[in-house]
Amino acid sequence: MGQVLVGIRDRLHGKQWKEKQIRKIADKVFDRIRGDSGDSGLTFENLYIAVLVVYNDINKHLPGPHNDPPSKEKLRLMMQEYDVNLDGLLDRDEFTKFIQKLTADTITSISRNLIIAFILAPSLALITKKTTEGVPCVGKAVKKLPNSVYASIVTLAVLLVQKTSENCEP
Repeated sequence: MGQVLVGIRDRLHGKQWKEKQIRKIADKVFDRIRGDSGDSGLTFENLYIAVLVVYNDINKHLPGPHNDPPSKEKLRLMMQEYDVNLDGLLDRDEFTKFIQKLTADTITSISRNLIIAFILAPSLALITKKTTEGVPCVGKAVKKLPNSVYASIVTLAVLLVQKTSENCEP
């Protein structure tokens, strides 16, 4: 439920709030990785480690399926795109823009899954409960179930279907 409130807060604060949060994450990771290496920016090897750290944080703190980091080839191409001064390193601003682009799809996917799990599935459950109460034999059992239990069962079923469909994607 806390994640739903975070999502609502994100919508109220808009794009600036999300960019500020990504900036905080990027700054923290940049300082950590750069501090370990002593370089003024991130080399490709350090960038790859930084991306792994970011995805590890995403997977630890956000609900939903495990999000795999992109391939080294994709990261190498993106680094070329975001290394504006062509020095072979990503400075703090370049890295922040890189992380914003890299995580945009992941955050969108997680947001979509949260909306399905916490808003659409329970709503669907209550609608189907009303509908199935009129079905002979099944209706009596459905009427006996409290709305919260029925909504939980349907929500779990939706989450299982969602998880199965994500595992089947290429």
